[in-house]
Amino acid sequence: MHYLANTNSDLHFLVVNDSEASRRLIVHLLKELGYMKVSEASNGEMALRSFKSARAIGSPIGFVITDCAMPVMDGLKLVQQIRGDEQLRATPLLMVTADATREHILAASEAGADDYLVKPFNATKLRQKISPMIAKYALAA
Repeated sequence: MHYLANTNSDLHFLVVNDSEASRRLIVHLLKELGYMKVSEASNGEMALRSFKSARAIGSPIGFVITDCAMPVMDGLKLVQQIRGDEQLRATPLLMVTADATREHILAASEAGADDYLVKPFNATKLRQKISPMIAKYALAA
């Protein structure tokens, strides 16, 4: 299914997940929604380095979709690091996980995630989470 192009096609997404298959699926869904600038990282440490390199080439990351459970640096720690960095703290953060327990949702919220998306999901569910966050942060293309 193809969606009408969105107005934020220049918005640079960072997809953080230790599973290559999961990253590829999310990248595919983002592109289906019209978001063509997508970078990938397999853990939180790589994600933080991606922020620096993307800024250095003039294409700063404007939205993060991160898995919760990852080696090296998990999604909760990544969210805390981003929220603790003055230059990065205004970045929308969507936490993705297979665990829909109340305590995990609360932990994601307390760490600073804007919203939470439970696997499995499709492009429609992803758009339903992304669109209000883009509006909240008033992100422009």
